[in-house]
Amino acid sequence: MNDKIQVITKHALNKSDETRIKTLTSRALAAKHTLESGSGAGNDFLGWLHLPTSIDEKHLQDIENSAAQLRKDCEFVITIGIGGSYLGAKCVIEALSDHFAAYKPGGTKVLFAGSNIGEDYLYDLMDLVRGHKFGIIVISKSGTTTEPGIAFRLFKDMLEKQEGKEFAMRNIIAVTDAHRGALRGLATQEGYVTYVIPDDVGGRFSVLTPVGLLPIAVAGFDIRALVAGAVEMERDGDEQILNYAIARNVLYQNGKKIEILANFTPRLHYVAEWWKQLYGESEGKQHKGIFPASVDFTTDLHSMGQWIQDGERTIFETVLSVGDQQHEVTIPADEKDLDGLNYIAGKNVDYVNKMAELGTRVAHVDGGVPNLIITMPAVTERYLGQLIYFFEKACGVSGYMLGVNPFDQPGVEDYKRNMFALLNKPGYEEQSAAIRARLKM
Repeated sequence: MNDKIQVITKHALNKSDETRIKTLTSRALAAKHTLESGSGAGNDFLGWLHLPTSIDEKHLQDIENSAAQLRKDCEFVITIGIGGSYLGAKCVIEALSDHFAAYKPGGTKVLFAGSNIGEDYLYDLMDLVRGHKFGIIVISKSGTTTEPGIAFRLFKDMLEKQEGKEFAMRNIIAVTDAHRGALRGLATQEGYVTYVIPDDVGGRFSVLTPVGLLPIAVAGFDIRALVAGAVEMERDGDEQILNYAIARNVLYQNGKKIEILANFTPRLHYVAEWWKQLYGESEGKQHKGIFPASVDFTTDLHSMGQWIQDGERTIFETVLSVGDQQHEVTIPADEKDLDGLNYIAGKNVDYVNKMAELGTRVAHVDGGVPNLIITMPAVTERYLGQLIYFFEKACGVSGYMLGVNPFDQPGVEDYKRNMFALLNKPGYEEQSAAIRARLKM
């Protein structure tokens, strides 16, 4: 097996696509040049492009030292952020963690808040950490985003009352703007250790900044291997990156408007959640863009499988296909064989899973669902680093191929303006009256 992320397109494209492939290959090369030369829209947010190779030893050591401090003092560390300020860290931590680590003693547990406004969620999390030593990683460029702002106010107050100001100062770390914003001001005032979110890196591209690296290190994983994998893809990944960007745009022009990221490995659920934000927020503009969706197989074969097999033919699948598993579990023989499974006795569970994957891919292709395949040798820090950078650069290329700015998100602001008006935030009085009239409240 190759020692790097690979893209297989033969089950998605065919001879009838050759002219379109040729045209879009030229467009992809032009988009790649636009991206790398910094001459396109959003070029003030390209700090992620050469980020892996710019990370130095001192930076990694500083992050590891901060993580060690939190692990020494805390049973729990609550990472507070929303969107790219938490999804990248969560996808890597969930991919590398023991599936049932939360139920096993020992080790500092990394928890997440600020990604929703669920009152019961916050209550339950506060109830969990009450009486236990916990720390906080708060991630926000401005410090005024509503969801993480509420969570940080709650948990900061709780921590200071429970453990005292000195403990809180030592175990609250702020990842924020270098110079500006409410959180930067508070961190300076309170004496928190801080890390910088680079001005030229947007949230959904920030996994390899302290936004992602610090929580991942607190969870006990090897951030050096993660960065090393991303370096490999930055230096030698363009062929695979272009293959993916070209193929998905050929399929889009063929009328495939929905991309379903499918996996047969439960560890990858949050990788798909991160991917959905990356592509949805980057490409969904000017009434353009492939809609990103995801499924966890074989679980979702028993729910979404029917629609994928026989529903409207506006979809294609991108299958994350993992080579090696971390452990082996062999299916035993049973003398009575009442469940009829003796025909696979002696096989590893992963062998059965891989046959399910192959069978599903054949069925879906036969049913008119093109399948792109991304092979991943194993779920490790190194290969996750490769995958993260692969998806990021392919997203930049693909966005420019579509003719949109992949690095802004103007539509995200619309709900915020309405929410602020309905909450009577100062400065939104005029909008409040208009919205309430529309809603007949």
